Amino acid sequence: MPHPAPSARSEVKERAVSQLLLGCIADDFTGGTDLASMLVRGGMRTLQVIGVPEGPIPPDIDAVVVALKSRTQPKDQAVQESLAALEWLRAAGCRQFFFKYCSTFDSTPEGNIGPVADALMDALGIDFALACPAFPENKRTLYQGHLFVGDMLLSDSGMRHHPLTPMTDANLVRVLGQQSKREVGLVPYSVVAQGAAAIREAFDAARRAGKGYVIVDAIDNANLNVIGQAAADHMLITGGSGVAIGLPENFARAGLLQSSHNAAELPPVCGYSAVLSGSCSVATNDQIEHWQRSRPSFQLDPLLLAEGRDQVGEALAWARERIAGGPVLIYGSARPDQVKAAQERLGVEAAGRLVEDALSRIAVGLDELGVRQFVVAGGETSGAVVKALGVEALRIGASIDPGVPWTLGVRQVPVALALKSGNFGSLDFFEKALGQVQ
Repeated sequence: MPHPAPSARSEVKERAVSQLLLGCIADDFTGGTDLASMLVRGGMRTLQVIGVPEGPIPPDIDAVVVALKSRTQPKDQAVQESLAALEWLRAAGCRQFFFKYCSTFDSTPEGNIGPVADALMDALGIDFALACPAFPENKRTLYQGHLFVGDMLLSDSGMRHHPLTPMTDANLVRVLGQQSKREVGLVPYSVVAQGAAAIREAFDAARRAGKGYVIVDAIDNANLNVIGQAAADHMLITGGSGVAIGLPENFARAGLLQSSHNAAELPPVCGYSAVLSGSCSVATNDQIEHWQRSRPSFQLDPLLLAEGRDQVGEALAWARERIAGGPVLIYGSARPDQVKAAQERLGVEAAGRLVEDALSRIAVGLDELGVRQFVVAGGETSGAVVKALGVEALRIGASIDPGVPWTLGVRQVPVALALKSGNFGSLDFFEKALGQVQ
């Protein structure tokens, strides 16, 4: 297996500033900021780019996260865009690569996690990779290859109702095996608890047995640290952001990274504030209801949008009257029964696109009103909003809640963005996030 440069200690002694070390491919925008936040916490100066970039990366950056929209794309398109991202990251000189997907393994029986991971491995010329979506800080744990959300199996959690990627099987060995052309094995908790050396031995044994992947159990951050340590010489790591916890220390231990104590510092951004939500997750719906107890909100309806009603104009007129008095929330989120009714009338993809497009146009209108601090809930929504606002890249700041940092949107007029995966964040996340920047 090819080794990344953590073994190349001699050349590092000659340079005072870290060069690009880790290249990451995230299958959605909020997943990208989730991973980038973890790397910043470990002292890596991290930039998230929106799609495959065209220009150069600033010289002070240690890690780059290419955020795609490949989680719910057609499989062939997801593979093509992921390979394009990998090609760019390799040309940029990255020493190790990370394929980031959701901590709830969001996918369908056909993909896209398995097909994309297979394609990345083929392109890198490797035959083995670990898969670990565990994120204990957000109550995602793996035991005996089964993914838990809190104290429930994934298949019993709210993810079973996800409108695009319903997760009805918690056995990730089986789920990944259905998606990949490679055999999938397991490194159980009993091995992980013994530390990095035992995990490396298990990796070697799995490869000898013909496994292309292993699902690796993890129930706490200590497990994730030793998994990262065991994978220091892997060219490709796949998983959620949690397994990236140990990667900065690998580079530092090898003398390749000079950890930055101010990696999370961002300049202040002044202006009005707003929350936009397209996520229909249980967590986001609860956060919306919490907000509505004391603050104003405006709900979009995909059925009305489909009929041609100008809800974008209505929402902006509503916001214009209130924005100077404090943050506003505009949302297309709904409970599962409402989502199902809209999908039955409009189709799954069409219903989602209508809300996504409306929220992206609303974001542009709010920007024109002077909103410079946006909290956005939902991976698809975040991607649409970021693109609509003309943001080319994100500088990653401090975490608000595990997996969700404030970021600085790089454009002519900077904008502060908190991009939240639907299932992440505390009940008062929206208020907490805006309280940090106001």
